[in-house]
Amino acid sequence: MNIAPAHLDALKALGYCEAETRFLYIVATHSGYFTARQFLAFTGAHWGKRTTTFWSKLETKRHARMECFPKSGVVYHLFARRLYRQIEKENLRNRREHEFDFIKRRIAILDFVLLNQGYQYLETEPEKVRFFCGTLNIQKHYLPARLYVGSKTPSTSVRYFVDKFPMFFVPPSPVVTFTYIHEGAAAFADFIRHLEHYLPLFRQLSEFRLVYASRTDSHFQKATEIFQSLVKLPLESDIAGDLLRYFRVRKAWDEKQYAAVTDADLIFRNHARARFTGERFEGLYRGWKNGRVSEIGVRQEVGTNDGTHTVGFDTFLLQRIAPVVDSGST
Repeated sequence: MNIAPAHLDALKALGYCEAETRFLYIVATHSGYFTARQFLAFTGAHWGKRTTTFWSKLETKRHARMECFPKSGVVYHLFARRLYRQIEKENLRNRREHEFDFIKRRIAILDFVLLNQGYQYLETEPEKVRFFCGTLNIQKHYLPARLYVGSKTPSTSVRYFVDKFPMFFVPPSPVVTFTYIHEGAAAFADFIRHLEHYLPLFRQLSEFRLVYASRTDSHFQKATEIFQSLVKLPLESDIAGDLLRYFRVRKAWDEKQYAAVTDADLIFRNHARARFTGERFEGLYRGWKNGRVSEIGVRQEVGTNDGTHTVGFDTFLLQRIAPVVDSGST
């Protein structure tokens, strides 16, 4: 993690020590919210005078507020514009108030970053846009975006990477690692929407990696299958060639030409059937089977793949960062 010394010095000028400034910078940049256990683990502190002094400074200076949730305890929210201004991140929305589900995910994001401090993160929306459009020369319309309409005026604005999931790389390599932080019920609709939202950008990258982080490994197999089906297989394979092979195997099976279908073909068909679902592919199959659509026509319809994509996927068990056991002293 590359934190500019000037930003740390600016936070020290507000009255915080070295460890506190580093922690506050990471919280402000990646989350906006934190818990006591995260501060204790980061600083190696125990409950006592040091931690009490830190909380007192935050509250006295009106840099943070406590938010209490019946089942989740106390969460601290860094909200002071002045503090964000000190690190040149005054416009980050992390300092705004949010709903509880949003806060839970922000706490999970902070856990991920605190457990993975050895990377260089693309921290803000402008930094990400500059990296992809400037360094990698990707046109802006491929970036994941959302249109916002003003609440008081009819003006609109386009925001990029609004999910704010951690994104990092290891210099000098420009290969980006994206993340998806799962927090909550075991539902994958949000993960699917997230991947679909990022697919235009993924298609422009010759190589990238995505890390799926969750507090339980019971989600990992399904998440891997979804990523393989929606992203990895389509980008790394010749989609038109795979579709035509699926059509040939399916036609042979439909016409009971079982001798022409190998075990490998059946395995391929089972995977391809889940991959090529929907009326678009059904219409192409009917047209191809009846001779109305040629193989060239199929390739023109679905496009070709240059085969230059290298796509990585990993899972990460997002364990809570346990604080040091309270010894009753500082």
